[in-house]
Amino acid sequence: MRVMGVDPGTWSLGYGVVDLDQGRTTMIDYGAIQSRRGRSLAERLNAIFEGLTQLIEQHRPECVAIEDVYHGPNFRSAVRIGESRGVAILAAQRFELPVSEYAPAVVKKSVVGNGNAHKVQIQQMVRSLLALSVLPTPDDAADALAIALCHCHRL
Repeated sequence: MRVMGVDPGTWSLGYGVVDLDQGRTTMIDYGAIQSRRGRSLAERLNAIFEGLTQLIEQHRPECVAIEDVYHGPNFRSAVRIGESRGVAILAAQRFELPVSEYAPAVVKKSVVGNGNAHKVQIQQMVRSLLALSVLPTPDDAADALAIALCHCHRL
């Protein structure tokens, strides 16, 4: 099964694609769709949609796992992340892919064993679990791989 993980954001949206085969996970691709400064929100959301659409066409995942909205102290950031999540869900729906959503603490606990893990701990565990030679960067891409791994663990 091929899983695409998505870490939503309007400035940088992380993605990670992994294969799950008989309990083994293999990294296929990861990265971030990043927006240039000065672009409007509508332009950034469109770039996310187009980028994810191209990635889905390229990698043909069977499902998409996405991080749920983080309910932090900054309401505006939560709304922006929600807008990015909506675009990612729409891109998945365009290909009739099932979407699973996971809270950040659930992802961290699934991958690191601690729901309060820090970014570098997530990167290190993702590197270890996927036998990568380097830490996955940027952080958003490492988080997206962690989301995909969380979904694989849930299967």
